[in-house]
Amino acid sequence: MHLDMDAFFVNVELLENPSLRGKPIIVAPTGPRSVVCSASYEARAHGVHSGMPLSCALSEVPHATILPLRADYRYYSRAVMGILRDLSPLVEQVSVDEAFVDLTGAYRHGQDPVQLAQRARERITRELSLPSSAGVAPNKLLAKMASTGSKPNGLWVVPPGRVQEFLDPRPVSALWGVGSKSTKLLASYGIQTITQLRSMSIDWLRDRFGTSHGEYLWAVARGIDDRPVLTERDEKSMGGEHTFSEDTAEAAVISGIVRELSLKLGRRLRESGRLAGRLSLKIRYTGFETHTRSVPLSSPLDSGMRIAELALEALRADGILTGAEAPRPIRLIGVRAEKLARAEDGVQQALFESIKYKPAGRGSRGRGSGGAGVASLGSSKSRSSKPAPEATEAVLVKADRWSEVEHVMDAIQRKYSAESIKPASGVALPDRRADDRLRGAERDSAEESAEESRDE
Repeated sequence: MHLDMDAFFVNVELLENPSLRGKPIIVAPTGPRSVVCSASYEARAHGVHSGMPLSCALSEVPHATILPLRADYRYYSRAVMGILRDLSPLVEQVSVDEAFVDLTGAYRHGQDPVQLAQRARERITRELSLPSSAGVAPNKLLAKMASTGSKPNGLWVVPPGRVQEFLDPRPVSALWGVGSKSTKLLASYGIQTITQLRSMSIDWLRDRFGTSHGEYLWAVARGIDDRPVLTERDEKSMGGEHTFSEDTAEAAVISGIVRELSLKLGRRLRESGRLAGRLSLKIRYTGFETHTRSVPLSSPLDSGMRIAELALEALRADGILTGAEAPRPIRLIGVRAEKLARAEDGVQQALFESIKYKPAGRGSRGRGSGGAGVASLGSSKSRSSKPAPEATEAVLVKADRWSEVEHVMDAIQRKYSAESIKPASGVALPDRRADDRLRGAERDSAEESAEESRDE
């Protein structure tokens, strides 16, 4: 079974705003560059869909009600998954609002999978007041397609003997894994339906789509899908992005967002027991020009502070952040951890401690030419017996212990609050210029009062 909640964010919000039922509703954060997170079916009828820029959605449905993201969606998600696990221990949660359930065991013990699916939907409606759709079929591919076709608030069953009857009239774009590029390429060969795709030989598909994808297309056109339901999903990567309300070139603003994204990423890594083996940075400029940059790591890490440090070093090395202003205004920036490893498997430490150098009298650390985690030993002049005013002094830095510090921070924040302890970079400093202006005004006022007293 594949179960998918209907317009999940919208219907959760409607629990607090039932008077809005039946009206076009869009759930999206506020801001000039917000995108649609969810839309009611009344709004979808006008072409609104998830991921669409909010400004475009409002041009299609100007009278739509905009609701911000404010409900506890995770609470309802956990409740839905709990109901599904009462049916079977084999539940694969795909996202916050959908999951696959393996009902083979229940079927072998004489239970009807269709009745089980309907029972789950009825419980979700009764206990959570939320609508859902489901598909029951011999495998994940067909169950997903069936649940999609049953929306909203429906149940579609595909028996093993009627698989081709279910598939053949559908467009190739309905198949899982057939995106817009494959759809266009198939259309160029006159293939628009699954029936037409099924008529192509496996050799023909291999020649035009490559061995792997060609064999995949041949299999899914026949409803073949051997993937099991996995109770634990092994994440390949995790990360976050930030879109600025206006394109900005302010290095301080960009750096602050990189630190914020990195700290959140580090917390996610530690919560999931993962270590990052590589970092990936994403930069988007005006006109949606997008660049990515891979940052290799000498050893896996889960420290948000180290991620921020290495990410900022890479941005400076690439000339993306130089001085107080970036060379080009940035629209979006993202930080992602890749090549994830389990923390319980241990970490291969570096053989030698790192030697890093910083200019004397300055708080900033020099950047090495050897990449992340490697520092330059400096020029011969910096090692002379007579140091110049800008001489370079060597500072031996012990093995990185930020991970230990942040694990302790996690424990403190869990016990008290997220605001109980955080890096100094996340604390807003007072406006010293405003304080100076205030003190100057007070001084001027005192001097004027003294002069008036002398005059009197």
